[in-house]
Amino acid sequence: MKHILFILTSNSKTGFENREAGYEFSEVADPYFEFINKGYTVDFASILAGKPPYVGYDATRKSSKNFMESNGFKRLNCSHHIENIDITAYDAIFFPGGLGLMTDMLYHPKIKEVIKNSYETHKIIGAVCHGPSALLNVTLSDGSNLLTGKKVNAFTKTEEEIDKHVLGNVIPFMLEDELKKQGAIFENTTPFKPFVVCDGNLVTGQNPASASGVARKMIELLN
Repeated sequence: MKHILFILTSNSKTGFENREAGYEFSEVADPYFEFINKGYTVDFASILAGKPPYVGYDATRKSSKNFMESNGFKRLNCSHHIENIDITAYDAIFFPGGLGLMTDMLYHPKIKEVIKNSYETHKIIGAVCHGPSALLNVTLSDGSNLLTGKKVNAFTKTEEEIDKHVLGNVIPFMLEDELKKQGAIFENTTPFKPFVVCDGNLVTGQNPASASGVARKMIELLN
């Protein structure tokens, strides 16, 4: 049996506008069912433990409604503190998106350590939409940046503009630009269409529509 750790933001506000933030609900719900339907176990950790904030819940989405009513959601709301996590117990880690983690995961020492150790021990690392923000500022044992020369994607500048995510007012930085600055090879498709990139044990998805695809690719690699 494979064990997946979802790592969630604890930040509920973003930007000068103090816009509501947190994890994007569908980006947890959709991958959660992809994993458990294959018999995997899913645990949840967050920066502050307990009940992480979320945005974007849509009761008309079947997977989101089902997750809201599931035992998985109850366990998520009792999430483990990231500082107490033993990453050796997991086969893969996954970072759902949402604007919250652009603040609390950018330089968090434990998050950087978990990603570094996961990458160097060949665990699968997945991230979707704004989730790749967590992959910034990760220094590997040889002193190199994790993202140097890696093919990745994330929520694009065009998608940020369409969603009126004004730099400073709503988002603290432009994720596409920061990934490129740290040496990533950024690939993308049409705004809001599903798109997944895999480079070794690193799997990234462009937007909420890509969340299930990231999980399916992670499952393929884990198998």
